[in-house]
Amino acid sequence: MNKTKKLIILAGGIVFIITASIIAVKQEEQVRNTNTVLVSVENLSNQKIGWGIKREENHKQPDLGTKNKQIINEYKGIAMGNSEKKYVYLTFDEGYEAGYTPRILQVLKQNNVKATFFLTAHYINTQEELVKEMIEEGHIVGNHTVNHKSMPDLTDEQIKKEVMDLHTAVYEKFNYEMKYIRPPKGEFSQRTINLTNSMGYTTVMWSLAYDDWDEKKQDREEYAKKKILDNIHPGAVILLHGNSKDNTNVLESCINEIRNMGYEFKSLDEFEI
Repeated sequence: MNKTKKLIILAGGIVFIITASIIAVKQEEQVRNTNTVLVSVENLSNQKIGWGIKREENHKQPDLGTKNKQIINEYKGIAMGNSEKKYVYLTFDEGYEAGYTPRILQVLKQNNVKATFFLTAHYINTQEELVKEMIEEGHIVGNHTVNHKSMPDLTDEQIKKEVMDLHTAVYEKFNYEMKYIRPPKGEFSQRTINLTNSMGYTTVMWSLAYDDWDEKKQDREEYAKKKILDNIHPGAVILLHGNSKDNTNVLESCINEIRNMGYEFKSLDEFEI
């Protein structure tokens, strides 16, 4: 073998060694990065956060709690909009139909307001025509999970099933893909919001609510109106429950009063922070 061939073989061997070393280093970096991600995910807090609001007077934005708001913002969730713009966002939670949603939809249509309805599997399975009407009239349908269980109490796999079984059902029944989720009972953790984010969902909380969900506390329409109108504020994400007779009866007058106060109703798709 002449000297030139030896040099070529030697150079090829050196290149092979260098290439193999580079690949090994990159593989080691990938493993290290993957392990880092896994550790960070495993270390996410599962401390249960129960959403709460400290109301302010004179239509100022309420205090949502520093830690709560920090986590929502970190995961690009929705809780309260821009403090300088008089935009409000109307949302309803519905676990079952109490007979009031047809009237609610009628009022929204007559007043050209687009709302978001967070629904459970029971509602989806028993009220297909109403869900279809919501979608056809331009409202947003959101995920409130299959069984309305507190997510921090569930494993990752249980949460995925609660969320994605409903997601699949809505897509198959209505050819509609949900993208907003409201944690059942207003309870979540850093772990659960990270998990629902990974499934493509934006978490939606609220900045205005009252005890309207209790069917034993109805027939107090003036109280309902006062709670809503006194606490309206720029960027308000309003939570109402569709099983409330009072909400149904005062909805139109509240919409008119809120507009008279200079506010504009926006869809969550138009949310501004």
